[in-house]
Amino acid sequence: MPAEIRNTRQKAAIRSAFTTADRPLSPEEVLGYAQREVPQVSIATVYRNIGTLVDEGWLVRVDIPGEPARYEVAGKKHHHHFRCNDCGKVFELEGCQMLPRPKLPRGFRTTGHEFFLFGTCAACVSFTL
Repeated sequence: MPAEIRNTRQKAAIRSAFTTADRPLSPEEVLGYAQREVPQVSIATVYRNIGTLVDEGWLVRVDIPGEPARYEVAGKKHHHHFRCNDCGKVFELEGCQMLPRPKLPRGFRTTGHEFFLFGTCAACVSFTL
């Protein structure tokens, strides 16, 4: 099979991983999803394609305090993230309700913010009951 076709199938499987999961994914999670469609996808291929998809603006990086980055599909409305302490999955939180707003020092102006929650996801809570 020509490399062009194989790479296109691999890239499509990697894109599919993000749209199927609909949450931020680590490269290792992407590999697991992508290998369901194209078993020969390697972790090197995942990293290379994530880099390309970020460069193309299709993916954005999600930075998690103290952990390697995850990636998610670009172009979503402003939102925040939740990381499950048990399974390690990262989920999107819809919207932004930053209340109360922090009081800034005189003369300061906010241009953006980050907000990250940690806890236990519903699947892990159910599992431990």
